[in-house]
Amino acid sequence: MHMLDKPLRQGVAALSLELSDKQIEQLLAYLDLIQKWTKVYNLTAVREPAEMLTHHLLDSLAVIAPLRRQIGIAPQQAIRLLDVGSGAGLPGVVIAICCPEITVHCVDTVAKKAAFIQQVAASLKLPNLRGIHARVENLTDRYDVVSSRAFASLIDFVTWSGKGLAEQGVWMAMKGKHPADEIAALPAAVEVFHVEQLEVPGLGAERCIVWMKASSVI
Repeated sequence: MHMLDKPLRQGVAALSLELSDKQIEQLLAYLDLIQKWTKVYNLTAVREPAEMLTHHLLDSLAVIAPLRRQIGIAPQQAIRLLDVGSGAGLPGVVIAICCPEITVHCVDTVAKKAAFIQQVAASLKLPNLRGIHARVENLTDRYDVVSSRAFASLIDFVTWSGKGLAEQGVWMAMKGKHPADEIAALPAAVEVFHVEQLEVPGLGAERCIVWMKASSVI
């Protein structure tokens, strides 16, 4: 058994998520891939396994229930999610594992990071996951959800990714403390409709999601 199997299952239970044994195995295999690639490509500054579990996996798993609530209005339609500045694939890969019904594209300007996502998709057999090496502002596809985690200021995030947001789509920005100053700096074309506090098991730090939508055409 994987050394982090039990603490991961405890964290999943604390988040009130129901994941299959296969999904637990995929999450742990993903963590192992991050460790393996980080030795060569420096994907993440966090390298200690237990810390990676908390700061990477559980931090990303904390958004699954809020995301499902957000898109649950019309679950019969195919949902497309773009994870911007995805890096090692957080939270994009975690979303792809936990929500196989969502098509997840992880975009990063660093080629080796996009290549890592492609490797994860192949290794874990995730047909709904794809890594894209590009600048987000150059993408032409539209997505129902555009997400980011510790990527940039809110105004840069919505400005760069605005063309990729589908009509009626939402932005999901993962942040630490409530970013009041960043919210105040947003243009009138962007509406913050919810700031959701997150409780990450084992992480003694503030986390929140800033949910936004276009109030008019950007």
